[in-house]
Amino acid sequence: MRFGMGYGAWTGGPRADGEGRGRGGYEGHGRHGHGRGGPGGRRRLFDGGELKLVMLKLIADAPRHGYDLIREIEGLTGGGYAPSPGVVYPTLSMLDEMGLIEEQQSEGAKKRFAASDEGRAHLAKNAAVVDGLFARLAAVGAESERTDGAPIRRAMGNLRQVLQHRLMREDVNEDTLHEVAALLDEAAQKIERLK
Repeated sequence: MRFGMGYGAWTGGPRADGEGRGRGGYEGHGRHGHGRGGPGGRRRLFDGGELKLVMLKLIADAPRHGYDLIREIEGLTGGGYAPSPGVVYPTLSMLDEMGLIEEQQSEGAKKRFAASDEGRAHLAKNAAVVDGLFARLAAVGAESERTDGAPIRRAMGNLRQVLQHRLMREDVNEDTLHEVAALLDEAAQKIERLK
């Protein structure tokens, strides 16, 4: 069954917005799992049919299967966002049913898809929207690169290990907990004052 090409065809279905969990405040999933997106909490990286357009464009660039798409989107965002398999695979099925992609022969059990002529025409008609979506992906990648440096990850890992090791001992008392909390508060204040 083919869906119509109107807005409803791009938005229907459970979790059709391409979201799961993500870092950097975006719903989705990525290396770090979660983040806050401002005063209202999480913000969506993609709404409605936007993920479908991103996936269609990537498939038009090169035939791909679902896992390729997840990895490519995660790579474009520097690990800051990756759609969940539970969204990607149903979206692939929907794009196939809509006639925008076609399954290709591939080795193994993974289904690989290429864009159909109808899919390429749909991309051409929505080129400005697609360009904006990929600019958004690039911005997430730049933010991830800026805020996710290796030295910070290393230091945070060290802190986590020390806290787990020190605070899980049986001889930890309330005074020690208060001392640790004071040290963490002091470090947070110093970081906040950095220019």
